[in-house]
Order: sequence, then C-alpha cells, then structure tokens
Amino acid sequence: PLAKFYGSSLETEWRFSESEAYLRELGALDETSSLRGKQVILSNYIQASSNCIVSAPHYSLCCVNECEAHMADIEDAIGAPFAQPSELLSVVGNLSSSLDDGASPKLEGSLTEQLKQIADANGGQVPLHGRLFAQWLHYALPRDCPFPHKVGTSSTQSPHQYGEGYLASYEEKEQHASLANATDVPATVGKEELQWMSQWSPEEELMADYTSSGLRAPWDASSRRLIWLGFALLVAAALYQAKGLSRKGYEPGLLPVQARCILS
Repeated sequence: PLAKFYGSSLETEWRFSESEAYLRELGALDETSSLRGKQVILSNYIQASSNCIVSAPHYSLCCVNECEAHMADIEDAIGAPFAQPSELLSVVGNLSSSLDDGASPKLEGSLTEQLKQIADANGGQVPLHGRLFAQWLHYALPRDCPFPHKVGTSSTQSPHQYGEGYLASYEEKEQHASLANATDVPATVGKEELQWMSQWSPEEELMADYTSSGLRAPWDASSRRLIWLGFALLVAAALYQAKGLSRKGYEPGLLPVQARCILS
C-alpha cells in the first residue's frame, strides 16, 4: 500500500521519496481497487527511472528486469510465437521467482481462466509477444514482471526530467502514512476477493508482426492508411511552402520542414 510505502520511509532507513504524482507518471501506482486503496506496483517501481544508479545522456544503468529471463525460458520451451493455454500453464507453472524465495507461481482459479480468455480472443492460442500475455505474466509473477501499461499512459522520465515535483514532502509522507491501518485488509479475505486483478484491461497491443496469422497490431489496417494520408499532407504542405519560398527569391535546396511521425 502507498501508506506503508511512505511509512517505511519515515520509520526505517529506506528512502522512498518519490511523490504520488511522480509514481503515477512512472506507471508504478495502482489506483483501481476500492478495497485495497492505492498500491505501489513493486516490479514497476524497481524498474522505474528513479531507481537507476547511473544516468547519462545516452544510457542509464538500472535494475535487471527479471521478467526477461522468464520470457527467454518460455520462448525456448514453446519455440513458436503462439501457444495453447495448457502449454503455457505447464511452462510458467515450473518457473521460479528469483525475487520471491524461488517460489513457483500458483496459476489456478482466475489466472487460468484469464489465459483461456486471451486464447479465445485469438483463435484458441495466446500470442506470446503481446500486451495481454505480458499482463498475465505480471499477475503470475508480480514481483518479477512489471505491469505493461498501454502505450502513452506512463513515461520513463528521470527525476531531473520530471522536475521538482518528483519528491514527496515530509508532510505528504506523514499524511499518507497515517492511513496505513485503514488500508489493511482482514486476513480472512481470500485472494479472489481482494480485487487483486482490478488493474486488468482487455486491450491488446502486439509487439511483433502477427499479420500472417490474421492478427493485427493497433497501428495496422485503418491506422496505417491514416498515417499515409498524414504523410501525403505533409509532403503537399512542404511542396506548397517550397513553391512560395521560390517565388520570394530563395535559393532551391532542402525543404524547410521538420516532421515527427509517432505511431501509437
């Protein structure tokens, strides 16, 4: 809980100083559960820019993403871009969390059903390199695999890039820490009742080319036509501007146009 996150900073040697707004910007804050309150997503927090020990203009030295090793094991075992839910349950069930005392994930219940739903939406198989499977892995191995936010909803800004607001004041920490008891959940509440998957969202974002299998990434099809239309308009605007400049006596040369194309 966010309250205990700041409470640890006040009462122990841990220095958790990121402000609530900065945690939200980094995608390290889950605010979707009315029962549990605001929660710091530990795997996202560990991978956040604020925890990089060295930052330079062209690189940052950050914590190892433990989920990459898990994905490598899954890819080696499956040997294909798709897999049946039963295959994935077998492979992932034998993985062990390096950050959770080597424990293997418990995949029964809603996790099994969620994986089957992903497969049902994709012709009976699960695309390994998509947002939905990455999201499922986060819930299977929450300490190792960060939650995959939708494109454009979080950032990797360093504290310097974010600005002065990245630090929480002592008063803000105290205010949040005072709510620690209110965010405690009774021990009698079961896992399935904890709204533990409240952050789940059904939007897929494919990170590989699945067009030969009939799947489309968000930037394909109609979105691609819009991109080409926008590019054509940019070229037309550049030619029109160049024609106007030539009439004013400018020497011919490179078109004085800068364009940034963003695919989302």
